[in-house]
Amino acid sequence: MIYADAAATTPVRREVLEAMWPYLTGEFGNPSSTHELGHRASTALTGARAEVAKAFGARPGELVLTSGGTEADNLAVKGLALASPRGRHVVTSAIEHEAVLESVHYLERHHGFEPTILAPTPDGLIEPEALRAALRPDTTLVTVHQANNEIGAVQDVATLADVAHEVGALFHTDAVQAAGWLDVSLRGLDAVSVSGHKLGAPKGVGALLVRAGLPLEPLVHGGGQERGRRSGTENVAFAVGLAATVRALPALRARADDVAASRDALVDGVLSRVPGAFLTGPEPSSGRRLPGHASFCFPGTSGEAVLLELERSGVVTSSGSACAAGRDEPSHVLLALGIAPEVAQTSVRFTVEAPFDAGPLVDAVVGATTAVGRLGG
Repeated sequence: MIYADAAATTPVRREVLEAMWPYLTGEFGNPSSTHELGHRASTALTGARAEVAKAFGARPGELVLTSGGTEADNLAVKGLALASPRGRHVVTSAIEHEAVLESVHYLERHHGFEPTILAPTPDGLIEPEALRAALRPDTTLVTVHQANNEIGAVQDVATLADVAHEVGALFHTDAVQAAGWLDVSLRGLDAVSVSGHKLGAPKGVGALLVRAGLPLEPLVHGGGQERGRRSGTENVAFAVGLAATVRALPALRARADDVAASRDALVDGVLSRVPGAFLTGPEPSSGRRLPGHASFCFPGTSGEAVLLELERSGVVTSSGSACAAGRDEPSHVLLALGIAPEVAQTSVRFTVEAPFDAGPLVDAVVGATTAVGRLGG
């Protein structure tokens, strides 16, 4: 099997499982308990928190452990906007993950916020001048992802954050897709979301990094854990697993050039051998695309039918965001790029986390698109 859906999830790394195991078995204490078992759990949690925070340019007190990227995005968007006294205007982009877009619309529906949704360039980039033109004196929050899960576009979040700060607005970025490849840091930003299962940790753990001193309205109330920002008994084992995962980030990022070379061979092979196929998102040569990401549209086919043919040949991948799987609507990301709905529904995304031989994958794509074409899509 060729697994080419790393943007959806990655396998749990062995060293992560080994680090977690003691806290799933004998070291099962509640870190809030005052007895010895609780103290040992608390010590492990404190160490994990410090390690994860440091990996992302933050201090331990600036990290809120969550159940994953979706919760981190919800907490950032709702929590920062509702706690801010500046105003009720928020800015985001049309190609954000649903966790961000739905949170913005929640603020609009239930709290009277007015959103401005920025259109991307045709290759999926958010221009600083477009953001500057959208800002107002009452803008309280700007949220733009660092890298897009469907088209691999990498945003210049440092510049976008500087623009937001010109009017005193806060800046949050969803770095879920970026963390395995790029320098992800709270430095210069106000909040950053990350997710463990995109990096080799289990599903169910992530973090929101929030600049010290910023008020944050919690989504979950109760025991006051996470400094009152997220109540609930902390998941010590998964926090330890997340720490083990970020420990491996330098090695993961070190192979980015080799992965990009494999990606480029895949892109060249598909575009040269599949009539009408085109790449969505930035050109690889632009330096604004994730190394392990190649996404295509195959006009005249059905993306779902191509996926089925690929799976028959041993290639596992997807048409885009796993969170939108099973829906009949075309991708909101591709529509925002100006791609026609009927063409957007022909999309297929290949995402990998290690170098690979592009030849067999190109052959599989050619075979799948040819078969679907013979069947009339």
